[in-house]
Amino acid sequence: MFTNEAGAPISPRTDWSHWKQLLKDAGLRDSRLHDARHTAATILLLLGVSQPTMMTVMGWSNPAMAQRYAHVVDPIRRDVAARLDVLLWDAVQPPPELE
Repeated sequence: MFTNEAGAPISPRTDWSHWKQLLKDAGLRDSRLHDARHTAATILLLLGVSQPTMMTVMGWSNPAMAQRYAHVVDPIRRDVAARLDVLLWDAVQPPPELE
């Protein structure tokens, strides 16, 4: 639950209307506030933030939430593939006659 400056709960409708106004002011397409949670978790994953840190930032106590919200996107897959390439093949030097 989120609160206002006085400590009173913010109604879901107020939160929703603030979100919609932020999108409009920023010139962004309409989207659900819930979608922003997926985006935020995926960005943390892209940044290489550890799962415990991600859980703290996102307010989760269950690791299953990180699996639900943080999506392994193509840039992450490419980074892993490139790092594996270096690990597996950079150590293999071609014979001197092939250089």
